[in-house]
Amino acid sequence: MKAKELRQKTEKELKDSLIQDCLKLGQFKFDLASKKLKNVREVRDLRREIARILTILNKKDVIKKEN
Repeated sequence: MKAKELRQKTEKELKDSLIQDCLKLGQFKFDLASKKLKNVREVRDLRREIARILTILNKKDVIKKEN
């Protein structure tokens, strides 16, 4: 998902997405270790997605504290 799309989501939606992505990342790591994962790039893409979500959540938190 693109950062522009993520910025339009509410904090609750972002936190839900973050939890789902973290669970999915754990599963990917397990599949990678057991050689079941065919596309290893998915792990990198998912880590970047998690970083985007965390960045947007932190920005929203800073804006909320300033107001």
